Amino acid sequence: MRDKSLVVSRMTEADLALALEWAAAEGWNPGLHDAHCFYAADSQGFFVGERDGASVGCVSAVRYGLGFGFLGLYIVKAEHRGQGFGLELWRAALDHLGGRVIGLDGVVAQQENYRKSGFRLAFRNIRQRGRGGGVAPPGLTDLAAVPIAEILRYDETAFPAPRAEFLRGWIGQQQAVALGVVGERMLTGYGVLRACREGFKIGPLFANDDETADRLFAGLMARAPGAPVFLDTPEANPAAVALAARHAMTPIFETARMYKNGTPQMGLERCFGVTTFELG
Repeated sequence: MRDKSLVVSRMTEADLALALEWAAAEGWNPGLHDAHCFYAADSQGFFVGERDGASVGCVSAVRYGLGFGFLGLYIVKAEHRGQGFGLELWRAALDHLGGRVIGLDGVVAQQENYRKSGFRLAFRNIRQRGRGGGVAPPGLTDLAAVPIAEILRYDETAFPAPRAEFLRGWIGQQQAVALGVVGERMLTGYGVLRACREGFKIGPLFANDDETADRLFAGLMARAPGAPVFLDTPEANPAAVALAARHAMTPIFETARMYKNGTPQMGLERCFGVTTFELG
């Protein structure tokens, strides 16, 4: 039943910062500077639900071009659950994304509900936890020294769609380290370490092969000595899970990567670490 008392509107960037506070309260450990980067991806793709002037829930529905979109930040505050508000937000998000291939990383317990909306399980993502430290290996390049066109070219070998505005902010955000491996003037991998409410997250971690991924991982871990570091590994890339195991990371929870309207073309074999569960 649709609850007409809920007003769904688009978030401002300030609203998005509040939504990320809710995400932190849910234990999702967002990045300290996620709001600005997320908003750049699709400023029209963040929705808040209000009842009697109070915010009760939110959802994101980020469009990547005409062919792909991603759902995330789907939260209804605990005291407002069970009243149909989540369904209103869900419908607004799906309407925004239209007929695109749509992805999400949902909690495993909600898979059946997502199936009812046409989503199908593709693979699991496993969040791994480790501790930063060690010595950076040679041969790593600060991503700021790599032309943005080359970064965007390489990103599209692993991610399903162009995301130029998002990446410009992501690799240059405060309290972040972005490293690449360059061979014959072309990237063969790159990774980003960003500060979060607890410790740091690495994502994306994209690489052509295990050795390149290991070098990038070690270089990023060296920039967070003694701090908790998290890496979200797609189980469908066994090399990613093996990398986490080699570095004594511990699985702490998993999500269900699901898609609607088909499955996107992506270089999953290059994905050793998901960029973010909220935006794909």
